[in-house]
Amino acid sequence: MLKLAPRIVRASLPVRASCPAQLSHPARARQRPLVQGALALLLGLAGSLGGLESVSADETRDYHYSDAHLHFVDFFQQGDGLGALLDAMDEAQVDHALVTGIGVAKKWQQDAPKKPRYYMGDDAPVYWYSGTDYILAEALTRAPEPVQARFSPFITGFNPTDLNAADEIRQLMAIYPGFWKGIGEVFTRHDDLTRLTEGETPRANHPALMKVYALAAEKGLPVMVHSNITSKREGHEGLYLEEFESAVRDNPDTTFIWAHAGTSAELNRRLGRMTWLHGEIERMLETYPNLNIDLSWSVLEPYLLDDEGQPRSRWVALVERFPQRFVLGSDVVGRFGSVGDILASYTPFLDALSPQAARNVARDNFLRWVDLPVK
Repeated sequence: MLKLAPRIVRASLPVRASCPAQLSHPARARQRPLVQGALALLLGLAGSLGGLESVSADETRDYHYSDAHLHFVDFFQQGDGLGALLDAMDEAQVDHALVTGIGVAKKWQQDAPKKPRYYMGDDAPVYWYSGTDYILAEALTRAPEPVQARFSPFITGFNPTDLNAADEIRQLMAIYPGFWKGIGEVFTRHDDLTRLTEGETPRANHPALMKVYALAAEKGLPVMVHSNITSKREGHEGLYLEEFESAVRDNPDTTFIWAHAGTSAELNRRLGRMTWLHGEIERMLETYPNLNIDLSWSVLEPYLLDDEGQPRSRWVALVERFPQRFVLGSDVVGRFGSVGDILASYTPFLDALSPQAARNVARDNFLRWVDLPVK
């Protein structure tokens, strides 16, 4: 059922005693006292992290979120709808969400034995699909204003290898004036999705995208780019890093969000944990103040958490060093029932951060990026 009023955003993250419902959640059942006790000792010994507050074994923070990576539809341009999304957000304490479509659609070929259920379901291609933005815009603009205020819609339905892309985006912004808050998720290097996409191979520094980035800077819109840092076979080096880095470097007035910190689930399966990723992310953040990092989907494991579900101290230190440069997202695709479980799975990592850093990552950073008040 459609909600007619926004929820109240809390001004702080109060501490409260754990309740049975919270402890039953899979993300909170990972021997919290052991994890937090060990982490508190570790952080206490790390001089560079002096002053961090850890969460005690018998307390938990009440996180509210900005879901900074959420797709309204799937690869067939279908989804649960706005009412189901609002219900999921309310249940998960998501105050605000970056919401976008899917920039490609999966083709159902006439020789397919059955209709595919995912873009990798068979060898049929995907194609760039501009209708996804109109599906999202029509759903949101028909909703009451308090509902619209809970979302930051991003434009994604354009071909990032087409030099007309920036003009198409400008036209869409004219059709829905004042509606769009960003651009993305832009698919560039993306595992098998790249292989299946019809036409020219997209890359982060393609001339068409350079025009899009310039438009984004002109309009003050952040851009979320999916650009794998390497291929499935080159786990020792950042094969595609220069493509993305040159885009960030050559567009200093554009605010970039690097989707999944350059990782993907397929890279994780093929390569495991790339031990050099942390160093490259740190270098990029040091070098480019217009770069921000999305920690959704493939970053939590094996990067933020180790095999025992404990936060990795190097990543905790990195987020504490750049506390306004990271966000979380569920990265759900048209189906919203898992939003709460996904966001709650970050709890061990958020609990390892200082209260302010945790609040920034969970909710406030994204609000700042789209010029919304932080209460």
